[in-house]
Amino acid sequence: MKDMSYRELWCSSPRFWGGLALLGFIIAVALGAAFFMEHSGHHVTGMTNQIVWGLPHVFAIFLIVAASGALNVASIGSVFGGPMYKPLGRFSALLAIGLLAGGLIVLLLDLGRPDRLIVAVTSYNFKSIFAWNIILYSGFFAIVGVYIWTMIDRKVQKYKIAVGYAAFIWRLALTTGTGSIFGFLVAREAYDAAIMAPMFIIMSFSFGLAFFIVALMSAYWWAGRELGGLRLAKLKNLLGVFVGAVLYFAVVYHLTNLYVTQHHGVEQFILLGGGVYTNMFWIGQVLIGGIIPLFLIYSPAFATSRFAIATASILVLIGGFFQVYVIVIGGQAFPMNIFPGKEVVSSSFFDGMVNGYVPTVPEALLGFGGIAVAMTLVAVGSRMLQVLPESLEDPTDESS
Repeated sequence: MKDMSYRELWCSSPRFWGGLALLGFIIAVALGAAFFMEHSGHHVTGMTNQIVWGLPHVFAIFLIVAASGALNVASIGSVFGGPMYKPLGRFSALLAIGLLAGGLIVLLLDLGRPDRLIVAVTSYNFKSIFAWNIILYSGFFAIVGVYIWTMIDRKVQKYKIAVGYAAFIWRLALTTGTGSIFGFLVAREAYDAAIMAPMFIIMSFSFGLAFFIVALMSAYWWAGRELGGLRLAKLKNLLGVFVGAVLYFAVVYHLTNLYVTQHHGVEQFILLGGGVYTNMFWIGQVLIGGIIPLFLIYSPAFATSRFAIATASILVLIGGFFQVYVIVIGGQAFPMNIFPGKEVVSSSFFDGMVNGYVPTVPEALLGFGGIAVAMTLVAVGSRMLQVLPESLEDPTDESS
């Protein structure tokens, strides 16, 4: 196998520091938005007693799910022995850590009282799936951090495969835990489904790889390094498989719900009569996030087009965001059946009514701040660590 030379991401100073300054500005604005919401109370957001998880939660869950999938490339290289993916393992792991940190920061600042984080990480209620997730998130940082170390330091490279297996198993557990938050919530008809956990896993594969392709192309364009078309083609084809799998799981999820009479109401709401949520499902999730990317990926007309690969990846991310929005917000908007089998004659608690939600600007700013935090960590990490090969020109054969 050909030796690969790694080097820190070194751009001209105005380009690098200008990019960091922009990310820093977005983060500062997001912190201001979080401060405003924390001191004013959640009444300044679109959230209510019925919609308790709003737009920041959508950003947070989207980034956390994508973080697990961003580790795809490293796992394929070290666990499954894919030679074309091995040189990309370090950057894959760094991106995974950055995305998870960005998602968790959004979650932390949205929930309020971030000063009480120490209580959440030292007092566990093991009957709660949320407590399990704190352990999974902390463990992900530790294991992936060690994973990067074994890939960079030759003295500990002999442990790389073993740590790679541990990271692979842990990331599956992490995404299972995130999906199970919804799968275990029996009170919401849109959530109560065992398929949520595996569906979140395949969603993570798709979103994470799309993030990776966009970040990789941006980094090599930023640094003016060569990025061969053969590796991009393999990543593109793999993304197509994951996008198709996400569509398949969405079909199975809705068919399963349609088989159960109890869930006919929520299915009618999401698929036909839910207004903005129905539009987000068909136009955002299915068309923008599924059908158009598949056309761009597999159409012979775009076989060698880098623009098509980048566009398809970005559309997968946009569609994925819509998918998480429909799951999180749409699932809460549908009326919760407080008294199953009973008829509520009158109520002052909006029983039986579709819950309205309009996200506010501070919520959106906080969410974009999470993405900026993730990108800042990746940019600074790439500048300080040797995570990117000096050149990714096409090899003469696939074993190199």
